[in-house]
Amino acid sequence: MPSSSTEIAVEERLTPNPLDFVPDEIPFDVPYGPPISLDRAQAVLHAAVAEARKRNWKMNLAVADSGGNLVAFQRMDGAMLASIQIAEHKARAAATFRRPTKVFEDGIQLMHLNYLLAFDGVIASRGGIPLVDGGVIIGAIGCSGGTDSQDEIVSEAGATIVNKPHAKTN
Repeated sequence: MPSSSTEIAVEERLTPNPLDFVPDEIPFDVPYGPPISLDRAQAVLHAAVAEARKRNWKMNLAVADSGGNLVAFQRMDGAMLASIQIAEHKARAAATFRRPTKVFEDGIQLMHLNYLLAFDGVIASRGGIPLVDGGVIIGAIGCSGGTDSQDEIVSEAGATIVNKPHAKTN
């Protein structure tokens, strides 16, 4: 343990800053594709609502297109009114930032990257998941109404309608 302020300053200089790491590739570099159709957006919502009903969770569910614009929304009976905007926000953030909103939650809660809160449109709450078809983002789903982990489970159920594993070619 350092005993003086000078020793603390030296120790801080010797500790590498994780933000100084420079990756070889841009993270979450999935291109934007054409917007999700209403029919597909409704199929995503249908699967998510089925999961929520199975668990007796009351949710608000939103699907945004690849530009972050609302395509479809569903509010289950009794779902919390405040969660309407939150579900839409999660879908918009997952689409426009090209990543699950859990990444922001982890960044703030686990890695203490509080600067993330300064970015317009960020929501540091899981439950927003991009919808990727053929290697491009066509939209995103956002769910809200339960705990963050409940929201994520319901979003994942909806996202499986679009997000299929792709076979890699050598």
